[in-house]
Amino acid sequence: MSNSFGYLDIILLAMIAGFIILRLRNILGRRTGNQDKVLTEYDEKKFEKFKEGLTKKQNNKSTEFDPSERKQFLKGAEIAYETIITAFSKGDKKSLKTLLTKNMTDNFNSAIEERDSKKIKSEITFVGIKSSTIEKFDKTAEALFFTVKFVSEIISVKKNADNKIIEGDPDKVKTVIDHWKFTKKISSANPNWYLAEIKSS
Repeated sequence: MSNSFGYLDIILLAMIAGFIILRLRNILGRRTGNQDKVLTEYDEKKFEKFKEGLTKKQNNKSTEFDPSERKQFLKGAEIAYETIITAFSKGDKKSLKTLLTKNMTDNFNSAIEERDSKKIKSEITFVGIKSSTIEKFDKTAEALFFTVKFVSEIISVKKNADNKIIEGDPDKVKTVIDHWKFTKKISSANPNWYLAEIKSS
């Protein structure tokens, strides 16, 4: 009697296993060469669409500044403004190179070399920035540009080889209005902006 129940158990388990295998085949389907090709094409299209959307999002993000980003950008621009002015006064070419475009670096270096050749010493005391505002935004296929208006206060003096004042007043604070254009390449992973142009009022 026990042997009969043993055979029945085996047959029942085999039927259950066969039923499970059939269900899995119906749900998962069979793999064929044609199916692999279709799935690959579909995945490639999805990936390309994803990359396209990501690129658009990144490009749009570069041109859309919310209030906090605008504030952060202007804070960085103010630091760059003060650093560039004081570095130029000291003739610090190394510091200037990290903040200027190639063309502006050449212009600043030429001005420093001309000043040195005439043995003129420039002394600038940076009092502070009264205000900074974004005036204009431009975009090309390769780069972004922001023009910032700075209103600052400085004390500027120039001395000759004999240390005599030939320009400026060490006791006079003057207000300076500058319009500086900063740029960065769209494709660059570097978050830094560089001074590309200067216009004074």
